[in-house]
Amino acid sequence: MLIAVALAALAADIVSKTIVVATLQDRAPVRLLGGLLTLRETRNSGAAFSIGTGYTIVFTVIACGVVVAILRTARNLRSLPWAVCLGLLLGGAIGNLLDRLFRAPAPLKGHVVDWIEFPHYPVFNLADSAIVCGGVLAVVLAARGLQIDGTRLAGKDGDEDGDGGPDGASAEPPAAEEPPAAKDAKAPGTAPRTGGETPAQDGTASPAAGDEDVPAREEKP
Repeated sequence: MLIAVALAALAADIVSKTIVVATLQDRAPVRLLGGLLTLRETRNSGAAFSIGTGYTIVFTVIACGVVVAILRTARNLRSLPWAVCLGLLLGGAIGNLLDRLFRAPAPLKGHVVDWIEFPHYPVFNLADSAIVCGGVLAVVLAARGLQIDGTRLAGKDGDEDGDGGPDGASAEPPAAEEPPAAKDAKAPGTAPRTGGETPAQDGTASPAAGDEDVPAREEKP
């Protein structure tokens, strides 16, 4: 899933930049939706949204580090939402990195092609959009306590009580069941059993010690 999302984001970025360079380079901007969206081909030597222009080599090295870090993190990946998140980040980072490596004016100093513009907003491209969407998704997943390996932090969503048990179940062991003798002693109108009394086999109580001469009471039918 991570590779599929990364390839989809990278392909969309490469195709869109190729079309923009072929159709909009050295041409007037195209205004759409009454000026809400403008297609304008620009070259950015800085980071996303034209931040930090003049530090192209620094951002190239940072982009390489981000790609390596994502690939190393993917070894412990066991979560589908995190796969989508890291795929967006990876595809966007590689998309802009290719521009810095292969576009003019020189390798490692190449300018990134930006072409999407909204009113009062910096010009950006689809790679920047993938990076932003991946970053927002990472914040949401971290806030919900979902980890890259698929586990969830205690006290998040399914464990709101913070007891650490699965699905919020209590980790305390069940109380021990009372013995039958203790239950009989608590029952109203019954006398507790003594250790020396044993019920007779025919359903009548056996005579107590010292009462051998007393005849047993005859039971009524």
